[in-house]
Amino acid sequence: MSRNRVEASATLREPAELVARGLAPERHRVELEKVAARYAVAVTEDIAALIDPEDPEDPIARQFIPSAEELVSEPGEHADPIGDHAHSPVAGIVHRYPDRVLFKLVHVCAVYCRFCFRREMVGPGKATALSPAAYRDGLDYIRAHSEVWEVILTGGDPLMLSPRRLAEVMADLAAIDHVKVIRLHTRVPVADPARVTDQMVAALKVEGAAIWVALHANHARELTGNARAACARLVDAGIPLVSQSVLLRGVNDDAATLEALMRAFVECRIKPYYLHHGDLAPGTSHLRTTLVQGQELMRVLRGRVSGLCQPDYVLDIPGGYGKVPVGPNYLSPSNSGSAANSFSTQGEPVPELRYRVVDYCGDVHIYPPRQ
Repeated sequence: MSRNRVEASATLREPAELVARGLAPERHRVELEKVAARYAVAVTEDIAALIDPEDPEDPIARQFIPSAEELVSEPGEHADPIGDHAHSPVAGIVHRYPDRVLFKLVHVCAVYCRFCFRREMVGPGKATALSPAAYRDGLDYIRAHSEVWEVILTGGDPLMLSPRRLAEVMADLAAIDHVKVIRLHTRVPVADPARVTDQMVAALKVEGAAIWVALHANHARELTGNARAACARLVDAGIPLVSQSVLLRGVNDDAATLEALMRAFVECRIKPYYLHHGDLAPGTSHLRTTLVQGQELMRVLRGRVSGLCQPDYVLDIPGGYGKVPVGPNYLSPSNSGSAANSFSTQGEPVPELRYRVVDYCGDVHIYPPRQ
């Protein structure tokens, strides 16, 4: 297949199609139709080919094949779990942090994740993209806020745009003097790698701003040969890649699976960036772990792989208060202190605390060491 054009391929969107392909049992069809009426369903051929229909716990299927469990909402779950709306001054813009904004250009994706925190904003009956007027308003907002150093294109998936349209967007943003970084969040290189054509890569290259791509993948099996080649086209063009993953029960919530995923990223020249704790989106409790489980996995990972393979484990605080790192803490005050070589502003010596430091094997050390 030429990488210079996108070949048409079927995307499975109806429960009947999933049943016909053996990806869902016929006995669940009626329930899955109820799920599909509420939440978008799309499974590309590339993703469908990764699913083992004989494995009822297949980690790829858990991410993309709808489940009747999605019809059950738990207390605390919310249609806007990370508070996008509270920080949206104009349509399409989310300005949560001072120096960067999200610019949500489209509301469609190549595939729809069953744990998506924006699942109430995409799919049946929803708009597919910003209107031309809303797009212009978004650009005007960014122009008017000189503190905006970085624009993050998300949605939806910005690589669902055509290369021609994407090139226009990139040029519009790069023409804003204070915008120095444009970041794109995408699943396309793993979900539909044929879309990452030479034309698409060229559309991302623009003068006046540094371009970064954040790739979303949750299991090493997603990084197929075709996906790796798509990522390589971006990296070889000078576009750095970082990763985003979500910690998911039954998908990547064991140390070996998480290790394999992070190693696969680094082998593809993708720096592990974020491991997200599952958001409180409606109907996703069956896929969420606990924070304690996530912290222990990160502690184990620290001892198994190099620093190149370490993502930040983060929680997006409900209500729009932003991300915070929630990984394990290796440092705590020790009960013993000593008057060491520390001095107050008046030149008086002050006691220097000693700390308990836990290494990756779980052994405890005192810092500074006792003489």
